[in-house]
Amino acid sequence: MNAVMAFCGICLLLVIGKILRTFIPVLQRLYLPASVIGGLVGLLLINLIGSGVSSAWYSSWSSFPGFLINVVFASLFLGVEATGGVRKAWHLAAPQMCFGQIVAWGQYVVGLGMVILLLGPFFGVPAVFGNLLEIGFEGGHGTVGGLAETFAQLGWPEGKDLGYTVATVGMIFGIVIGMIMVNVAARRGYISNIRTYSDQSKLEKIGVYAEKNQPAAGRQTVYPDSIDSLALHISLIGIAILFGFFLKMGLSYIEQFMPDSVQQTHVLQSFPLFPLCMIGGLILQAFLRKTNTDVIADTGQMQRIAGTALDFLVVSAVASIRIEFVVAYWQPLLLLCIAGIVWNVFTVMFVAPRMFKEAWFERSIAEFGQSMGVTATGLLLLRTVDPESKTVAASAFGYKQLLHEPIMGGGIWTSLAVPLAISWGAGKLFIVCAVFLVFWLIMWLAIFRVPAATRR
Repeated sequence: MNAVMAFCGICLLLVIGKILRTFIPVLQRLYLPASVIGGLVGLLLINLIGSGVSSAWYSSWSSFPGFLINVVFASLFLGVEATGGVRKAWHLAAPQMCFGQIVAWGQYVVGLGMVILLLGPFFGVPAVFGNLLEIGFEGGHGTVGGLAETFAQLGWPEGKDLGYTVATVGMIFGIVIGMIMVNVAARRGYISNIRTYSDQSKLEKIGVYAEKNQPAAGRQTVYPDSIDSLALHISLIGIAILFGFFLKMGLSYIEQFMPDSVQQTHVLQSFPLFPLCMIGGLILQAFLRKTNTDVIADTGQMQRIAGTALDFLVVSAVASIRIEFVVAYWQPLLLLCIAGIVWNVFTVMFVAPRMFKEAWFERSIAEFGQSMGVTATGLLLLRTVDPESKTVAASAFGYKQLLHEPIMGGGIWTSLAVPLAISWGAGKLFIVCAVFLVFWLIMWLAIFRVPAATRR
């Protein structure tokens, strides 16, 4: 019964978030997702009247994100068609990948640098506090949820709630500051295809498709008398998660044979499940292609499943934030988030116009949205500045995701850096991250730098 109440409570919050966004114009102008609005409503209700309501409604919400992020990552590459025109794809993806890596590694350098110079000495925060910038901004609520068990195993359970807070700040300010930069870019003539809030129809503003324009949610790939197509796609995701679970068991087994110095860090045992689910999805998709059965997996259906999981993930993550941890760390959290926002804005306004030969603002604003919240935020900002996809930005951003996601923003390094921060300390990890940042900066200067005369 508790599970039923918890699920119904999350559904109620999502609908409340959608209703509030429909009837409150300022929420529409801010482009806040219903999941964030509903999560904030849930957070408010729990902390104001939680003692007068049965905890069965919300006690298990904190466990939802850790499971749902496995669904999101397992579905990333399932149903994705093999890319044709490798040379063209690489031409677009390489500089976009370089820019994305500079942004992500820079978040580590800024966060860990803040811990070393300011937050550690004055507020006594641990080294892993510096990781929250990339985990929360670049990774988002799902990555934080996936790392919750890792935080607990490594003796810093409050990292989950602080990470959710950073992710919420990133998502909200990613949209707000992103729209501010869009308007500045329009006034300066950097973009010409902008579609403003006033250009949207009434239905667009409230987020509802006109009946004649409702897009398909995906293709049914099998006859329903054999198995429902949606059930098959969910089952494929479950198999990918199972592969990821076996990989995690393998890592735990391998750690027994590692040197004592490695075993003491628990770096393999504490490695989270969700990036391994992404690898499981890649393995399963490769098997489907090899056996010529990949036709049963449709990208559209996989995206809808992932999108559903992400909405439920965000609303449960925001609603389950423990305010006492946020209050205890509010000063270093505020300073960390400000530093991260400044870095991200700097990369858009300074690095991007020197890196991209065309559509520099469109390409960088999409990256800004993702590096502050989720991919959907980046696509929202991109759709605002390039509504008809007249530039290469959408293609470059999509190709880049295939290379970037396995590493940062919830990928292998994001997961590995948490136990390393605790075992190595902020100084050593800062050096490693700074080396990678310099590497990608050199890649930019040596290969992708654009002469001033060719900038738009």
